[in-house]
Amino acid sequence: MRFDVLTLFPELFAPFMASGVTRRAYESKQVEVVLWNPRDFAQGNYKRVDDRPFGGGPGMVMMAEPLAACLDAALAARGAPAPVVLFSPIGEALRHEAVERWSTSEGAVLVCGRYEGIDQRFIDARVTHQVSLGDFVLSGGEIAAMALLDAVARLQPGVLGDEASHVQDSFNPALDGLLDCPHYTRPEQWNGQGVPAPLMSGHHAQIERWRRDQRLAITAARRPELINVARGAGKLNKTDEAALKKKL
Repeated sequence: MRFDVLTLFPELFAPFMASGVTRRAYESKQVEVVLWNPRDFAQGNYKRVDDRPFGGGPGMVMMAEPLAACLDAALAARGAPAPVVLFSPIGEALRHEAVERWSTSEGAVLVCGRYEGIDQRFIDARVTHQVSLGDFVLSGGEIAAMALLDAVARLQPGVLGDEASHVQDSFNPALDGLLDCPHYTRPEQWNGQGVPAPLMSGHHAQIERWRRDQRLAITAARRPELINVARGAGKLNKTDEAALKKKL
């Protein structure tokens, strides 16, 4: 798959794509990332990409013309139409289901806004999807783009050291959309605290039951709406319901 990223700060992506386990996805081109700078498509000696907002107010607004020219070049290089994604506070919250869809797609063009925002006319004319990381504001869309790229890259075959790793992630359908359980490693005693006995038992069924109960308890405490979703989908059995009642 290929992601074209429109950003005024392409240099931010080089260390990101060269670090950590997900670098395998970029090195192998399983997830190809092509960077485009709208400033390269701006007019005039100063290559301006922003201007003051009509109606007054603080800050600057990214201009539609350089963005549109940059987007045209990216789409022409792809050789086919593609979704155009803008990272925006009004966008749909990025969730696991969406990441899974993107991870099996042909990619997209990711637009990273800056300043006070982007000229609305560009958004109306060219953007097909708007995505948000949550109810907060970043100084630009680059971090959000990296978050999407990282989430997609780690789902590609062979990227993680253990193919089963992402299956045990929070929100994964394999866990019925629940939050993950706590994890422990050596030493067995640390700061006067030990490891929960079931994990030391060597009894696989007992270990899995403990992990399931922990997932249920944590999800009920932290994200109770996910329990309701799992329950509505028929994912919880009688043992699960008994564990929830006990914990609650």
